[in-house]
Amino acid sequence: MTLKSALQDVRETTLAAVSGLLGKLAYLASLRKTPSGYQHWGMSLLHGPESSERALRTAHAEVVGKVLREPIGSLVEDLQESSQECGVSPATYAEELRGRFEELLPEERKNSPAASHLNSVLVALSMLEKSRGRATRSTS
Repeated sequence: MTLKSALQDVRETTLAAVSGLLGKLAYLASLRKTPSGYQHWGMSLLHGPESSERALRTAHAEVVGKVLREPIGSLVEDLQESSQECGVSPATYAEELRGRFEELLPEERKNSPAASHLNSVLVALSMLEKSRGRATRSTS
């Protein structure tokens, strides 16, 4: 049996069980219990609190980076997948993400270019879903 590092465990086990890139982002944000501290009891038990927290912080930053590099069309599809897993409409999920914007940012970088970019992505997804909803209602 090979032992995984805490970061490998997060990537290959924990995040593999979460649908969608946006779903992974929301999940990692939900594990942050203080502005810079993450808590996941299973990871802490297996890898220790410090290694676990460091791995979760790194994974959070990686997922944000992936979201920012993903084409908007792919994120629209991802929004469908992530929202379906939560049992809400894509428009509702996009609004929930926008409402949790500051939680979605790793390590409170609210004034960074990445924060501005992420905010723009979330606004675009929300607007696209709203316009899709209006278009669907008007053609019905």
